Amino acid sequence: MDFVSFPELGWRFNISQEIYSFTIGGHEFAIRWYGLLIAIGFLLAVVYAYRRANEFRLSKDAMTDVVLVCTLFAFVGARLYYVIFSEDRAAYFNDPLSILRVWEGGLAIYGGVIGAFVTALWMCPLKKVDTMRMFDLAAPGFLIGQAIGRWGNFFNQEAFGGNTTLPWGMTGSIIGSPYANATGYDPTQPVHPTFLYESLWCLLGLVLLHIVSKKAYRFRGQLFSLYIMWYGTGRFFIEQLRTDSLYIGTMPVSCLVAAVSVVGGLVLYFVLKNRDARSPKDLFADEPLPAEGEILPTAEEEEATTGSAEETESTEEAVLTEEEDTNGNQN
Repeated sequence: MDFVSFPELGWRFNISQEIYSFTIGGHEFAIRWYGLLIAIGFLLAVVYAYRRANEFRLSKDAMTDVVLVCTLFAFVGARLYYVIFSEDRAAYFNDPLSILRVWEGGLAIYGGVIGAFVTALWMCPLKKVDTMRMFDLAAPGFLIGQAIGRWGNFFNQEAFGGNTTLPWGMTGSIIGSPYANATGYDPTQPVHPTFLYESLWCLLGLVLLHIVSKKAYRFRGQLFSLYIMWYGTGRFFIEQLRTDSLYIGTMPVSCLVAAVSVVGGLVLYFVLKNRDARSPKDLFADEPLPAEGEILPTAEEEEATTGSAEETESTEEAVLTEEEDTNGNQN
């Protein structure tokens, strides 16, 4: 049995990475806290999205198809991101089958997020789902999953930072081991619980995005761009505390990605705002609720339809004007 303690607070918890283990056909299997918490975070994110799908005028049936495919590629992205930037990447590529052994550890949340959103760029148009609305609805869901999933690091005693004298500094049986998957810290002294910092940052971001979505939602892509900036900002500073980061040279990969995310999110925010700015009323208040199984038109299709309708209306007005002129001349 492992343990985690917070010496200054007088707290000590006996924990285990495994919840339950069993054997089938001579092969041992285990249900682990890490996987369970990720699954719980994912399910709660999906529940949140389903409960608010009508508000974003998204078909739940079509959204389900997008979510299922994006989940698969998010998992693939999380693994590939870790393999590519890991110090052991040469070993992985020399033994490609080792890449599939995810139960031995090695998933990167940034890779999962990138994999999910890139896949959605393909799946949303395919299933006739408005891409930016889907991204906006997914943003709070991602924060739910990240806030809960990070607690898997608590049970694994990983994703922690350097030494600290703060009251909430933590140590543990694995953290205090010189064989822990981290460097540059004194294993006999408490360390930053950076997994907790990120979990709380995501939780705060969830509250803020939820409020914005209810009170100040003005354009498609607003929540998505805010999510990118919010998570990137927090990750940039938290990553600098960690002792197990993936590196490119002397730069933590996640710090670099975080900085690019903040700048990219800021640019995206103003580009989308100028393209799709609406009145202060509910962005979709004048649109009907989707029926179950109904596939609503995307923003691009709506613009094309609106343009055709305007052209038709102009043609009809021109015909009426011509008829009036003709009647006038006849009179």
